[in-house]
Amino acid sequence: MKILLANPRGFCAGVRMAIDVVDQAVDVFSEQPVFVYHEIVHNKHVVGRFRDKGVVFVESLEEVPEGGTVVFSAHGVSPALRAGAEKRRLNTIDATCPLVTKVHSEAVRYAKQGYQILLVGHRNHQEVIGTAGEAPEAIQVVESPEDIPRLTILDPNKLVYLTQTTLSTDDAAVIIRALKKAFPNIKEPPGSDICYATTNRQHAVRQLAPECDLVLVVGSKNSSNSVRLTEIAANVGTRGVLLDDAGEIDWSWFTGAEMTVLVTAGASAPEDLVAGVCREILGRFGGEIELRDVVEEDVEFNLPIGLRRAMTERGMDPEAKRLRVTSPVITQEMYGATPLTVSARKRGER
Repeated sequence: MKILLANPRGFCAGVRMAIDVVDQAVDVFSEQPVFVYHEIVHNKHVVGRFRDKGVVFVESLEEVPEGGTVVFSAHGVSPALRAGAEKRRLNTIDATCPLVTKVHSEAVRYAKQGYQILLVGHRNHQEVIGTAGEAPEAIQVVESPEDIPRLTILDPNKLVYLTQTTLSTDDAAVIIRALKKAFPNIKEPPGSDICYATTNRQHAVRQLAPECDLVLVVGSKNSSNSVRLTEIAANVGTRGVLLDDAGEIDWSWFTGAEMTVLVTAGASAPEDLVAGVCREILGRFGGEIELRDVVEEDVEFNLPIGLRRAMTERGMDPEAKRLRVTSPVITQEMYGATPLTVSARKRGER
């Protein structure tokens, strides 16, 4: 069995920041429970590990005691929810990914300029709910080209589209083309709203999947960017399967030890779960892991201001907690094998 291990995979800078925020909030506010509005990221293992530390996840601010501490998840929240937190005198820490915040800011700016905003994304996703809440009177959600005839357009020359950050680039391109065909004068955002991590992980799958018989994506079912990776694999002709961990492996997916399997992970999946999947496959079939570097990531975000302020008040140095994400470190202890490092770009040039 040959396992191609995609790089990049797993945690992005925004997810790492959100997870570190909750970790540190538990230490900073050790005298009281820390509440998190919605799942901090869409991964059941991450959420479960925080629950084991006493973190309480809520779907309503009414569940947080007045004056309590609540962390807003990486997906962002609406102004109405922020106002509700202020009304209840909650101590809020905003772990919204800065790349989601950028889309929120674009929505506010275009709404103030009198544009109608067509938000391309999944209507019930927390990120879309938060973004739409920035200008509900100006925003309509477009999930597919079939939604376009049902839109209420006041002035086709005063339209702009924005996108959810975790969309499939393939699917987004189809919808955007349809929008441009229906509304030739629709305005584009200054740059792509689909985040760098989503784009990079999809690019790696798109490039590597054609070499493989199967693509395994480690991630939870409610993780939009993880689901999109399986769709990208299917788009290039290779079966993609989403699994939370090694316990969900179905050996009927495998036709024998001569297969080549691509293993990757959504942006909210921990590296130890990826390693567990690889160890399980190698334990059954034997073989090797080949690390494929497609894109190198080196991104860092500062701690959110609410947490920085709380740390300073308690004599802690926020600068010592600067957050950084680089490519996952592969160890023989974690993976049970020493992977070969091969640059996918150079390989393609041979």
